[in-house]
Amino acid sequence: MKAIWNNTVIAESNEIKIVEDNHYFPMSSVKQEYLEKSNKHTRCPWKGKASYFHIKINGNINKDAAWYYPKASFAAKPIENYVAFWKEVEISE
Repeated sequence: MKAIWNNTVIAESNEIKIVEDNHYFPMSSVKQEYLEKSNKHTRCPWKGKASYFHIKINGNINKDAAWYYPKASFAAKPIENYVAFWKEVEISE
């Protein structure tokens, strides 16, 4: 699976985990040069506190377009430190 934004592959892996229709990529499969930490956080009742990244490619910024759970709840441990995408990021095979 690939995550693509701005005609650029930002993540690629065969180790995807799907939770609530979101594709979570291992952090190691995400090209870190395209990520910038965001100050945004949200809380999921069963997964815990999510942290966000902006995606930056060729001067274009997609704010808060990726998220992950650095300390997932017990129920969500399988996706701890896995990254999911939204906001026009295309997920394809």
